[in-house]
Amino acid sequence: MKNLAIIDEVEVYFSDNLNILTGETGAGKSIIIGSINIALGGKVPKDIIRKGADYALVELVFQVEDENCIAALRELDVPMNDHQVIISRKIMNGRSVSKVNGEIVPTTMLKDISSLLIDIHGQHEHQSLIHKRTHLNILDRYAKEEIKDLKHKVNQSYQIYRNACNELNEASVDEDKRNREISFLEYEINEIENARLVEGEDEELSARYKKLANANSLVEGLSEVYHLTGEEDHGSVSEALGQAAKILSKLESYDEEVSQFTTYLSDVEDMVREFNRNITDYLSGMNVDREELNSTQERLDFIHNLKSKYGNTITDILKYYEESKIRLDKYLDYDNYISRLRKKVEIERTNLEDLSYRLSEIRKRNASKLVGDIKEALIDLNFLDVQFDMIFDTLSDFSYNGIDDAEFLISTNPGEDLKPLGKIASGGELSRIMLAIKSILANNDAIETLIFDEIDVGVSGRTAQKVSEKLAVIAKNHQILCITHLPQIASMADEHYIIEKKASENSTSTMIRKLKEDESIQELARMLSGAELTDTVLQNAREMKELASNTKKY
Repeated sequence: MKNLAIIDEVEVYFSDNLNILTGETGAGKSIIIGSINIALGGKVPKDIIRKGADYALVELVFQVEDENCIAALRELDVPMNDHQVIISRKIMNGRSVSKVNGEIVPTTMLKDISSLLIDIHGQHEHQSLIHKRTHLNILDRYAKEEIKDLKHKVNQSYQIYRNACNELNEASVDEDKRNREISFLEYEINEIENARLVEGEDEELSARYKKLANANSLVEGLSEVYHLTGEEDHGSVSEALGQAAKILSKLESYDEEVSQFTTYLSDVEDMVREFNRNITDYLSGMNVDREELNSTQERLDFIHNLKSKYGNTITDILKYYEESKIRLDKYLDYDNYISRLRKKVEIERTNLEDLSYRLSEIRKRNASKLVGDIKEALIDLNFLDVQFDMIFDTLSDFSYNGIDDAEFLISTNPGEDLKPLGKIASGGELSRIMLAIKSILANNDAIETLIFDEIDVGVSGRTAQKVSEKLAVIAKNHQILCITHLPQIASMADEHYIIEKKASENSTSTMIRKLKEDESIQELARMLSGAELTDTVLQNAREMKELASNTKKY
């Protein structure tokens, strides 16, 4: 990161497994995660460029090992060297440039690429769980390998169905309007037919008109040229060439090499004579026909008038003519045309319905497995008496996503009925539920890196310990970057980084560095006490670190 907000320049290498980032409030932790979002195509905040700098730069280097991820990146035509992907974004005033392995890419492609490499859980992402559409997206991600082809077919079928519906709606007109359309189309078709247009005709007419309109200038100019080059006139090029030839003929007797100049000059004389003959022929055929000029201009004006109504070129006009004939045929055979459209809509609806219900069956089958996995993960996160389910309803009409309207239900207390997730879960509970979901999806994805920005919202005590244990489990097979305020979570770090704000007389900057073992214990003690670091607090920090190390062994 360079010249980003209060960051001057920072370079950090994260390890595999669990990387914990801590620091005082206001040290710039959000800038670190925000910079990653920016590099991956996220929105660029105003005034993000450090004061006094011309640009800001973020660069992410990924080492990709998963074969499925590598294959997916190759499908996106991502150039790779030694399985490495380097994503950079340079931000200048009013614009930015994104590159992947040195090649400029659009933001849409950047987001496709980044979705294969990293999953970021932002500070408020758990709030998305209150929306039902998020629930279906989670299920589809869980069942991605099984449904991706069918889901693509549903999307395509929906587009075809909607296009057929739109065509039917646009074609449905009353008899009076249809008769007016028929009359208007017949007029336009007849006008274009009577014009008898020929491809390229307008270009030929323009060239001819230009010549005829400037005939006098052509005659005067070429006559003057002939006067300068013609052999009959005194002082002309031809006369000068003749005199030069006489001089050379005398000089040939002194040196044989001079004869080559005579040969060259003879060729020039032949060219000048040919040039003059061509001018004479051109002038003899140059007749200024006022009637032809007028008729050419009238034809051009007529064609320009047609262009103003039907298209910019003759090709466009003829295309409009063909399309108008098709439309006219439809209106003349209206009943059969509408009947065909209705049949097409019905066929496409039936096809979409079949695909949507097939997709729904697969979703429901996977939903039963997903809710079981989520419930197990929630128990690990200290939801001891939790019940979890997913219900399905049918939408009133089809969508690009099929026919399903799905929603998670939860009960966190014994004897309590299952209720919609968004209505009963607190912020802390939503945060843990999202962590449970992320832990399950991480095992289904080829994504190797996950970022959790303050996953500990609303969490404390025994629950915080459970959250830290779940992060440690996920980190066994994934690289985790986690920003936290809780010492229970920070103690689980495989690598611990601190984010600090350094102030000088003229500037303030944020730095990030990896902590050694004793420094990590000091930081844990700070997080435990928040004030003076007593021997007791330091001992508690050491014990917490030892407990975490023992927990990770199992």
